[in-house]
Amino acid sequence: MPNIKSAIKRVSVSEHKALRNKMVKSSAKTALKKFDSAAAAKTATAEMLSSASSVVDKAAAKGVISKNAANRQKARMARELAKAE
Repeated sequence: MPNIKSAIKRVSVSEHKALRNKMVKSSAKTALKKFDSAAAAKTATAEMLSSASSVVDKAAAKGVISKNAANRQKARMARELAKAE
């Protein structure tokens, strides 16, 4: 455990940021899994793609995942939707 006041604050801040990042990443993974299960069942819609893409974009905007990773995930979902239709 740190003794210096600024180090104590850094530990606290990093714990808060890690929790926020975990929540954002978890919601993005959940949106991807919902879309994947719908695509596998051939019930995926453009609206589902839009909502999942929005969640992934927000995660990228917050810096939780990289912009390239977000674009890769969105492209994969679009391919799945095109294949399902």
